[in-house]
Amino acid sequence: MDISSVEVTHFPKNRQVLLKDKLVDLSKPIVMGIVNLTPDSFFEDSRATNEKKILSRVEQFLQEGAACIDIGAFSTRPGAEIISEEEEIKRISKPIQWILKEFPSTLISLDTFRGNVAKIGLDLGVGCINDISGGEYDPTILKVVADFKVPYILMHSNEKLAAMHTIEEKTNLFQEMMVYFSKKIKGLNELGVHDIIIDPGFGFGKTEAENYFLLHNLNLFHVLERPILVGISRKSMLYKKLNTTPEQALNGTTVLNTLAIQKGASILRVHDVKEAVEIIRLFA
Repeated sequence: MDISSVEVTHFPKNRQVLLKDKLVDLSKPIVMGIVNLTPDSFFEDSRATNEKKILSRVEQFLQEGAACIDIGAFSTRPGAEIISEEEEIKRISKPIQWILKEFPSTLISLDTFRGNVAKIGLDLGVGCINDISGGEYDPTILKVVADFKVPYILMHSNEKLAAMHTIEEKTNLFQEMMVYFSKKIKGLNELGVHDIIIDPGFGFGKTEAENYFLLHNLNLFHVLERPILVGISRKSMLYKKLNTTPEQALNGTTVLNTLAIQKGASILRVHDVKEAVEIIRLFA
């Protein structure tokens, strides 16, 4: 494919999703703030495991301009413990209630790959499901999303949970991903799911070179005519290349998020909302 022939559009048009009866316009990018309900997420400052810290973090993000809060209770960092479904449900239930009681209009995305966890979250008021597995780890999640008619974030990753971070260099990664997304989108459409956001899955089973290839050619995914979410905040593709740590990777995150916006990303999923909002304001 001649990459130079693909038009780069900063803010793609006609990008809208319905979140809790609110039509969210993604023709101008938005920021999703990360709240990890885990004790072991790779970036320590993102962890929030008690009511005071959770509400404080959400309030800060909303004040800084986050359009959506992404909460998750299952750490996907390399080597993290695979917790039970019961533990994941326990970790999300009260925080969702706390957030929506304190900030009723907040749009919450739930980061989970389990159908039962998704259902409980949606029953409690979550408005979007963010699934790192594309329905591969627990196919029941797809029917749950269809039944609740909520937006679905479809990420590309390895097919098996245990091999989530296993790196196998591909002969044609982009072609594989296009086939993957096309098949998944078709299947979701057949279930009645049409609000689909795609996520290339930076850091999931990809080499450093593949991660940067995907970022530099993010605009190629516009052929799918879906909003694109980019989640590269403080990840190893940044801090390992800079020989630093997640705690020192904010500047690098800002640089790469800027490139993502140039390539037409619709959602930046970040640990640092203020800086991401500033990128979008400057481009707008």
